[in-house]
Amino acid sequence: MPSIPIHPPSGFIVDPKASNPLPNLLQTPSGLALIELQGTIHIPKPTAEEMDVDDSKYRIDTPVGRLVFPQYQLTNPASDTAWMKRVHLYIGQNQRMTGEVKKLPKPMGVMRKKAGLESGLEELEIVDVVRHKIVFSNRPEPVNESRVLNEVAER
Repeated sequence: MPSIPIHPPSGFIVDPKASNPLPNLLQTPSGLALIELQGTIHIPKPTAEEMDVDDSKYRIDTPVGRLVFPQYQLTNPASDTAWMKRVHLYIGQNQRMTGEVKKLPKPMGVMRKKAGLESGLEELEIVDVVRHKIVFSNRPEPVNESRVLNEVAER
């Protein structure tokens, strides 16, 4: 029976001065967060120049959207969870999804292939433990660009 060793976090370097835009409750040392979407995110088709690139190295960075926590205030105590009831994900300039932050019934561990192994064996390491997810259970609603800018400016 095949088996793969699993290791605890390797003590990867986390810059404590690096700003994390997520509310404290959602912050993890590696900056990971879970998002649950209902639907499909369409990414742009690659250009002709991008298609000529070696497929093994092909990767396109596509911004998906922008998360906004309209009721979250840094000055509020950590016990204040009212902000969790409303989260917006702006997709492009014309769509907004409204969701909420939910606590996972059981924490979820995130693993990755352990780096720097010289042997041919594969090993895994735990990257982080995530305890909350951001759930967007409804379809996107249309918004115009000025409305998006006004809502962001109100923060």
